[in-house]
Amino acid sequence: MPATGIRVPAFKEWAVVVQALLEGEQILDVRKGGIREDGRHFALQSDRCWLYPTTEHQRAELCKPAYARWVAETEAAAPPDRAVEIAGWAEVVGVAQVTEPEVLDTLDGQVIWSRDYVGARFSWMRRNPLWVLALRVHRLHEHLVVPFRDAYGGCTSWVMLDGLPDDPASLPSEPALSDVAFEAKYKRAAEAIPGGFAPPKV
Repeated sequence: MPATGIRVPAFKEWAVVVQALLEGEQILDVRKGGIREDGRHFALQSDRCWLYPTTEHQRAELCKPAYARWVAETEAAAPPDRAVEIAGWAEVVGVAQVTEPEVLDTLDGQVIWSRDYVGARFSWMRRNPLWVLALRVHRLHEHLVVPFRDAYGGCTSWVMLDGLPDDPASLPSEPALSDVAFEAKYKRAAEAIPGGFAPPKV
């Protein structure tokens, strides 16, 4: 939980993946780092975040066939002028760093990306581990729309959006999954990763 008065950042991810998180199709996100991040390394900046859907870089062929059509759907539904529509937020409840490629096979059925794409994320900057985040996602009862600014663009994981409350938990929302459904997905993911998840450290 963020301390009083500390703003919660937005976490950028493909719009199709944000939709999957909001619908409870997956609870995981994987990261290596973006071009605009320090040293191109990913770092956990907060254990709570707004979910920032972006259509940059997402492609249908990089998703599993069942979700490929979501790419066009999310792009068609995006607000004009690159405005950012915030439909939910997430708590980071577990963190793991993966260094062995065999783990990707056990995680394959738990994300909507294609196996080849997750493998490409793993192989980029091979010396660095692949971060796997377990997210407890909440859907806002009313969506928020933030005008786009150039500072929000580019390949980076974290963005401070203007005009949002400091803490998303202050707004009415509901979990994307029931406690039972979430725990089942979390347990399955933890069992697929050697050593399981560790608590997030910010």
